[in-house]
Amino acid sequence: MTTDIHFFPRITIEQVEEGHELAPKFDEHGLLPCVTTAAHNGEVLMLGYMNAEALKKTILTGEAHYYSRSRQVIWHKGATSGLVQKIVELRIDDDQDAVWLKVDVIGDASCHVGYRSCFYRSVPTGDGGEVRKLAFEESEKTFDPKEIYGDAPNPTKL
Repeated sequence: MTTDIHFFPRITIEQVEEGHELAPKFDEHGLLPCVTTAAHNGEVLMLGYMNAEALKKTILTGEAHYYSRSRQVIWHKGATSGLVQKIVELRIDDDQDAVWLKVDVIGDASCHVGYRSCFYRSVPTGDGGEVRKLAFEESEKTFDPKEIYGDAPNPTKL
């Protein structure tokens, strides 16, 4: 088994857009945005970020790894919670600066708050500029975060 992945240098637009070489373009912070959806129904589960190491680990293991901007560490999704994201398909966009993961999730949840999707609320649009209240689109949590994470610090930063 291969123990490392080497990315190709970005040489031409044709190579990046139409070629067979993986030549990701990380932003000024060394990150790529990653949209993660449920393989079985296309539901958006989360938006995360990957640095080169997280992308390589994801490719090598077939399980999602992300880079936490708040904690500044690589994290294997589900290592603590058991809610591992198994890769069904990994795609990279046309200019290779964003990733899309289609995953099967053991435990059917992806959000550290306990909901299935991290996008569990909607924002009403239209009707002028009045104050808007978020609407919950998931009526109940899939799991209790206290049972899974105990006293671990919340990754959300103010």
